[in-house]
Amino acid sequence: MPKISTKKKEKVQEQILHYLFSKAPETLFTSHIAEEVARDEEFTKQLLKDLKQKDLIVEITKNPEGLDYKKRQRWRLSDNTFKAYAQHQ
Repeated sequence: MPKISTKKKEKVQEQILHYLFSKAPETLFTSHIAEEVARDEEFTKQLLKDLKQKDLIVEITKNPEGLDYKKRQRWRLSDNTFKAYAQHQ
């Protein structure tokens, strides 16, 4: 399987950030994000974790009742990222 270039990964990450901004303040599951950017769920999860390390997005690990998710994660833009996107709109 061919390796995806860093430039292409960054493009997909930009799509993810834009999608999260368009749905803010809603939090979205990895599967929904993967479906929207038309990418494999595991690949999308890897990109999301990379964005989290860069403090661009926040991982939500608990459901609305306060219980930890066992296998799922939800995501949203970090406050600083949302403010930066909002200024450019």
